[in-house]
Amino acid sequence: MNKNTILLTIAVIGVLLTGVLIFTNKNLNQFSFFKSGFGLSNDAIAKKSLDYLNTTVLAGQSQATLVSVSEESGLVKMKIKIGSNDYDSYATRDGKLLFPQAFAMESAVAHQPNENNQASSAQTCDSLKKTDKPLVEAYVVSKCPFGLQMQRIMADVVKSAPFLSQFMKVRYMGSISNGAITAMHGDAEARENLRQICIRDEQNTKYWDYISCHIKAGDTAGCEKTAGIDAAKLSGCISDKNRGLVYAKEDFDLANKYNVSGSPTLISNGDAVSEFSFGGRTPDALKSIVCCSSSSQPEVCSTKLSTTEAATSFSAAYSSGGSSGSENSGANGASCAPVQ
Repeated sequence: MNKNTILLTIAVIGVLLTGVLIFTNKNLNQFSFFKSGFGLSNDAIAKKSLDYLNTTVLAGQSQATLVSVSEESGLVKMKIKIGSNDYDSYATRDGKLLFPQAFAMESAVAHQPNENNQASSAQTCDSLKKTDKPLVEAYVVSKCPFGLQMQRIMADVVKSAPFLSQFMKVRYMGSISNGAITAMHGDAEARENLRQICIRDEQNTKYWDYISCHIKAGDTAGCEKTAGIDAAKLSGCISDKNRGLVYAKEDFDLANKYNVSGSPTLISNGDAVSEFSFGGRTPDALKSIVCCSSSSQPEVCSTKLSTTEAATSFSAAYSSGGSSGSENSGANGASCAPVQ
């Protein structure tokens, strides 16, 4: 071999060795990352999540139990049972982050007011339609964090200014399929929606006692006892399609009439109204909407109610701790929208 051939051979060998080293190092790094970041099994991640929930989040309350565990979109999906309710929760593959809810961004349609439930950003007290007996309806679903926020506000108004309760009503979103109601967050939410509808329409004097309890932790069985619900009557309403389903259909038909697409949505005297034109998701803002929708001004309208934003989701406390609406996660008008 001549000198040039030897030098060329050495150069080729050097390039090959460099490539092998880079490839090996890269794969070793990937393997190391896999072992350190994804070494936990799904069952181990589920156990870690339950331990955290039961010792930190639910300490002293109903304990969470695991129904099932699977994988979805690169996350560990867990169906968790707390009391009589089932919840879908998610955890990262490294077992470090736990999410109580996930939104399907590719298929979910964000709530956007349309031609029939257009809530103008320039709404004022003078612009609202007025009647002698106003009715402000809040359309929600029972497991939406922001629907729970609106129910919390309404419960506070009922407690602070009982006179206004006759002018407010909670209605529910959903549909009926094969003789059963459906809801955007699954069967557990559909069952709770129907339970609340039956209590509202057949045991109305106990409705707000039940809601005031339910918004704390979602303990349906405990809250039925706390509110003094007639269990036999409730069971009959839920199972009798000529009762519960009829009440639910009225809500769903009205929601479709007003093109309601997000929880919560306020309808005042048949027109959509934005609570954020009157101060946000606070008891005083809701009071203002009721009073501005009335042809007369009851004495209670001069009473100042709380101007603190209510907490979202289940919460034992009224507020998440912020002193103003801007500090609350629902202050930006967030809502739950149906998956299409």
